[in-house]
Amino acid sequence: MSRKMDIIRIGEIDYTNVWPILYHFPKKEYENQIQFVSEVPTKLNHALSNGELDMAPISSFAYAESFQEYVLFPDLSVSSFGKVNSILLFHKKPIEEIANLRIALTTASATSVNLLKIIIHKFYGGNPQYFYAEPNLENMLKKADAALLIGDDAIQAKWMNSKYEVTDLGELWTDLTNSWMTFAVWAVRKDIVKEKPKLVQQIFRLLQESKERGLKDRKKMLSEAQARIGGSKSFWEKYFSELSHDFGQFQKNGLKLYYQYARDMKLISEQVPIQMWTNRESPEIIKY
Repeated sequence: MSRKMDIIRIGEIDYTNVWPILYHFPKKEYENQIQFVSEVPTKLNHALSNGELDMAPISSFAYAESFQEYVLFPDLSVSSFGKVNSILLFHKKPIEEIANLRIALTTASATSVNLLKIIIHKFYGGNPQYFYAEPNLENMLKKADAALLIGDDAIQAKWMNSKYEVTDLGELWTDLTNSWMTFAVWAVRKDIVKEKPKLVQQIFRLLQESKERGLKDRKKMLSEAQARIGGSKSFWEKYFSELSHDFGQFQKNGLKLYYQYARDMKLISEQVPIQMWTNRESPEIIKY
């Protein structure tokens, strides 16, 4: 991830769920100022924390682990109220029965792994044996009673699956709490906000414009999703319409609840303030 010192490094989640934000970003036009790095969420989490990236859509849980270093862009997230369609638990028996058995966790996720732990512990009274595995459903379920997959891995596994029960964790969270769930937030390192406030402001504007276009004009995006991942046009139309990429008060409230439960379970050690960057040239932070 080496770069010239005058280039801002931006992480890009290597899944379709973030496409509506980034699909129309003018990368070629800004290639002398911006370097994009595409990875799964856990690798982006690590790279941003280590200063190898300047900003990225990261796991909401990763923000909680390093919030002292970050501010969040407003109006940008990967969230859902109900089905998210790409955070899926595959299980051989009902959740009530697997809550104390063996569960394989994807190595690609932080937010969803801990969301599952919260749901199993708080709402099902379970204490299962968790272990991490590469995201291959059949291999995971050779050694486990349930397996958690995220992103395009989860989507494709559901298409190919015919023998396991499938639970959408976004839908289950909303059913249990009547709250939104925010899986990824757009974090910016505080040091880069201080060093390059005008460029940060410009990137935020470009992200907002790309998101607006991505939500209005999906035709090309739908075709590329079909070509790269598979599925039908109607699937991808439904998938992108059920996701939310906003980060308003409803999403913040749901995220606060998630953090509260995570703290109750000692998954995080302290209360997490949601620190928002403001769209101004001079650095300013608003805490929620």
